[in-house]
Amino acid sequence: MTKATKKCTDPKVIQFKAKLFRPKATNGARGVTWTFLKLPKKASAKLPSRGMVSVEGTFNEFGFQATLEPDGQGGHWLKVDRKLREGAGAVAGESVSVAIAPMAEEPEPKVPADLRKALTAAPKAKAVWSDITPVARRDWIQWIISGKRAETRTLRITKACDMLAKGKRRACCFDRSGMYDKSLSCPVAADE
Repeated sequence: MTKATKKCTDPKVIQFKAKLFRPKATNGARGVTWTFLKLPKKASAKLPSRGMVSVEGTFNEFGFQATLEPDGQGGHWLKVDRKLREGAGAVAGESVSVAIAPMAEEPEPKVPADLRKALTAAPKAKAVWSDITPVARRDWIQWIISGKRAETRTLRITKACDMLAKGKRRACCFDRSGMYDKSLSCPVAADE
């Protein structure tokens, strides 16, 4: 996590300052331990995609790797967990200095336990899953977890295993930018 970013003269490095926010509590959620920042439009426009983008860089000089999420309006936001925030010495409400660059290779996404279990029970689906790219696996996972209800998630896992078993390599109908179906968006700040 403390890997330094490329030199600031590298044209691929995007530098900016942004305010760190706490998300507004939803559904009675308490004890939120993460924060977020929204990338300035100019910084976001330099990224290679309007969808999710994995980056590496520094956050107040503290090295990190993360996947930026689309905000549904053509921009990006970054979820800042407690470990990153504390490592960088940052607190909600203050501005932070960020330097990022797209990662050369997409990291492997973390597969949710319920999906992993379903894939294990479906050997044909698991074979296709093992053969697709990390970006395609990330899209499948995002499509599955973007459902708001537990029933939707369960249904999507079943559909995903069926489609994968039939050789489908990409999640159907998944808008990577969040601009059309609004399944992806930036959280609302508690103090806005």
